[in-house]
Amino acid sequence: MKTVVRFALAATLLSAPAVAAAQSPLSLEEALRTTLTDNPAMKAAAHEERAAQQERRAAIGLRLPRIGLTGAYAYLGKDIGFDFNDLKAPAGQMVGQILGSGLIPPTQIPAIQGLLDPIMGADWFLKVQDRSLGFVGGEVTLPIWMGGKINAANRAARINERSAAEAGLQTRNALVSELVERYFGLALARQVVAVRQQVVDGVRKHLEDAEALERSGMIARSERLYVEFKMAEAERELADAKLQESTIASALNNTLGSAGDRSLTTAMFLVGDLEPLTHYQQLAARRNPLLEQVSLKRRLAEEGVRAQRAEFFPQVVALGGASFYNYQVAGLVPRWAVGVGVSFKLFDGLNREYKYSAARQTARRVGELESKAGHDIAVLVEQLYNQLQSYRNRMRSIESSLAFAEELLRIRNAAFLEGMGSSSDLIDAELNLAAVRAERLQAAYNFDTLLARLLEAAGASDEFAAYAQRPDARKIEFE
Repeated sequence: MKTVVRFALAATLLSAPAVAAAQSPLSLEEALRTTLTDNPAMKAAAHEERAAQQERRAAIGLRLPRIGLTGAYAYLGKDIGFDFNDLKAPAGQMVGQILGSGLIPPTQIPAIQGLLDPIMGADWFLKVQDRSLGFVGGEVTLPIWMGGKINAANRAARINERSAAEAGLQTRNALVSELVERYFGLALARQVVAVRQQVVDGVRKHLEDAEALERSGMIARSERLYVEFKMAEAERELADAKLQESTIASALNNTLGSAGDRSLTTAMFLVGDLEPLTHYQQLAARRNPLLEQVSLKRRLAEEGVRAQRAEFFPQVVALGGASFYNYQVAGLVPRWAVGVGVSFKLFDGLNREYKYSAARQTARRVGELESKAGHDIAVLVEQLYNQLQSYRNRMRSIESSLAFAEELLRIRNAAFLEGMGSSSDLIDAELNLAAVRAERLQAAYNFDTLLARLLEAAGASDEFAAYAQRPDARKIEFE
């Protein structure tokens, strides 16, 4: 059996250069750089951060004056002015009395009458503003005191900017965990394929031996049929493993944000010693993006309370305006004006009171959620840490089982070739060895993915690659 195994491994090694030639090598560090550059989720997070930055800049503009340019043309129903036509009759009577009083010489009356007739016959309407007019002007408004609303809006915008940055960091950490899961998932799948292929090759050799032993009468037909049954089962499991490999390869390409067939150069690993649990819990309390986002949401809710409280105060603005161009606008109208405006709501149907109360309740709710989130993250860190320790301890037991399974297969293979053992015992030993090898690889995969999730919860996903380079990090590969 040792010869068969060596032949199978040799065949795998001989075919490896041809496969590698078609695959581009990809280390975990290169995969991380590619993911954090090309993954659409990272690009979306970057857009969200830039949007929050622009919102913060927009909030700064609330402090600045507002300058506007306006123009208008109007055609009124009539001219604007003073109508003195009702005074014509009294004025005419008074003139007649003066002329008939004898105070004016009769010879002068015709001349005076000639002068007064055009005046008395004219329209006594004094036009102040023509009915057709237009103007172009501008106005400036500068907030002086808005009850603290502008300050609250600026603080809220800065909080939202930080929240967007923390959300981007959370996306980054989640992608690191996803990449580790899929990168090592593909490595595991390929090594499981190698294990299944070795089982198929070994059972095929057992089948050939069983057929030879059956022809010589050393074993019964049922023994050979049992090996054929196990051969079909091994081929099915190999086919399933290849399908799983293809699926995980597609998932890895999706995480990387690019397609391609890649040769993975970073092996799964096991770390000898981890920092104490308190180290990761303290990291999580300081650096976990989710906790930071919840804290920022609490602060944002507090700014919402301040913004609603500002509605109870008066609002004061400075304002001014000027006309740059006038069309038939009366000279009596001033060309510029400046002033201060004050507005204050006396009663609005208790709208302000209820909104202020709702904002306070929201702040209290977020405060409770912040406390709960802190406890949840601490529990999650402890759970992941303990699972890591469990898999590290389990690896010692698995490696002891591996040595026993290899020796058992050697013994049963020798007994079978000498006609002293059954094919079922040999096949069971072969499958047991494959199961132990697969369990060893699976334990290493679980350790690495749990480590990535632990670092994600601690807000230290960027440190994952450094764990693989530690002096006590041991590679776990197919043997």
